[in-house]
Parts: sequence; structure tokens; C-alpha cells
Amino acid sequence: MSEREADQILVERVQKGDKRAFELLVSKYQRKIFRLISRLIRDPVEVDDIAQDAFIKAYRALPQFRGESAFYTWLYRIAVNTAKNHLANQGRRAESPGDIVVEEAETFANSENLRDINTPESVLQGKQVAETVNKAMQALPEELRAAIFLREIDGLSYEEIAEVMNCPIGTVRSRIFRARESIAEKLRPLLGNMDGKRW
Repeated sequence: MSEREADQILVERVQKGDKRAFELLVSKYQRKIFRLISRLIRDPVEVDDIAQDAFIKAYRALPQFRGESAFYTWLYRIAVNTAKNHLANQGRRAESPGDIVVEEAETFANSENLRDINTPESVLQGKQVAETVNKAMQALPEELRAAIFLREIDGLSYEEIAEVMNCPIGTVRSRIFRARESIAEKLRPLLGNMDGKRW
């Protein structure tokens, strides 16, 4: 059974009045939703409030959920819209993402040797890669940053990202390509990767 099918079973149970099934969905996706919102808003108290609000909105909207998209794609869209509405109501824009840890930086860079050799030099290089990726991410326009985050950090498919961001899949591909190129440009000097490869 796929994750999507398992989620759909839980959704159907919620639609029949099983509140425990919704608690299972919340516990399954709570960390991802918190992490997603914290990329837009830095204040942990606000992140907590917005996440709770997003889950409440999802619970209220579940009777109309028909499974045309994956549950978590639908939930992500609710969370992103809730965060953006919160910021708009306060006259603010989304803040740049928080620091990316070294493990997340390795998602962007092909740095197998950084995980295998814990020499002081490799640890330093790992930190430099993380800092470089973080700065490159912060410099990206919001729509590129969101697309690359959903793809590389959360592992969503292009189709799922298109649903979350409410745009055509071609736009998603373009945004991810542009984000990767921008990040790669900053990483090339650090990794000594001047042989034409992206990373």
C-alpha cells in the first residue's frame, strides 16, 4: 500500500467521524508542516499558531476532500496559504529560510566524501557548503526558494509541487532548474567543480 493510499484510508475514516484518524494524520505530518512554515516565518510562536490554524482549516475542509491530489499536497497548500495570509494580514512578506543544516546541504551537493571522512578539513568544508547553500537559498526569489525547498528538502514530485504552488508543471521545472543553477554557481568555486557538471 502506498503512502497516498494509506492517507486516503485515514481521510475516509475522518470523513466518517473518526477523530483519532485525524490525530494520526496530524502526528504524521506535523513536523513537515512546522518545517515548511518556519521557512516563511521565523517566530516559533507564530509558526506554532499558524500550523495549528492550518490543521484546523484542513479538518474543517476534509468533508470536501475527494482525493484528487495526495493528502499531504493538499495539506501543504493549506499551510502555505495560511502562512501567506497571516503575513499579508500583518503587512509582512515571507522571511528568508532558516539555516540549512549540513545534512540538508548534502542534498544539494554531491558530497559523498563529506559524510564518510570526518576530518577537520572535511567538517570545515561541510560547514562552508552548508553556509554557501544557505546564503544562495536566501538570495533566491521566494517562488524559486519555495520550489527548490519542496523538491530537495521535502522530496515532493514535480506534480505535487505544481499543486502546492498552484502553477503549471513547466513553471515548477523552470523554477527548480533556475534555483539549482543559482545554487550551483555559488558552490562551484567551493567544490572545485569546474568540469561542466552542475554540482
